[in-house]
Amino acid sequence: MTDREPMAELDARFSSEDATAREWSEGRQHLGRAEVYWISTVRPDGRPRVTPLIAVWLDDALCFCTGPDERKASNVARNPYCVVTTGSNALGEGFDVVVEGTAARVNDDDGLRDVAGAYRLKYGDSWRFAVRAGAFYHDTGSLRETHTGAAWVFEVCPTKVFGFGKGEPFSQTRWRF
Repeated sequence: MTDREPMAELDARFSSEDATAREWSEGRQHLGRAEVYWISTVRPDGRPRVTPLIAVWLDDALCFCTGPDERKASNVARNPYCVVTTGSNALGEGFDVVVEGTAARVNDDDGLRDVAGAYRLKYGDSWRFAVRAGAFYHDTGSLRETHTGAAWVFEVCPTKVFGFGKGEPFSQTRWRF
């Protein structure tokens, strides 16, 4: 799959006078480079839940893994709509990215091997996964090799992405897919 080029719009209400819409290549680069992300899901009783995670940007989607019995997995099984964010906690500098989309389980072994390779390339040998029967398992030598349970992989394909440029100029770009 090739990267889709979404429509970029600057929201002047939340941008400096001299700001321009950011290119999607910049948003995509931040999504690929970030080490920590925050995912927001909805609990069965409707309350929101936010938790940090590691993830990889691969084939136009943000991929993350979680145990099948973890809250993230059960939340997206009930309600696949989620928001994933990354950025900096500084106000005067940096770039924050917010992805709105739907989480879908990846369970074909070939696709999982691609995601496992992306994790290893990005995070190193500490996050090395073996692929079996539609799931990840921590491989020998990985950070949690003693954890023998499966980890399910989900991909979040964006429907809308926001980019928040901080510092001068401040900007808010919306990319619609």
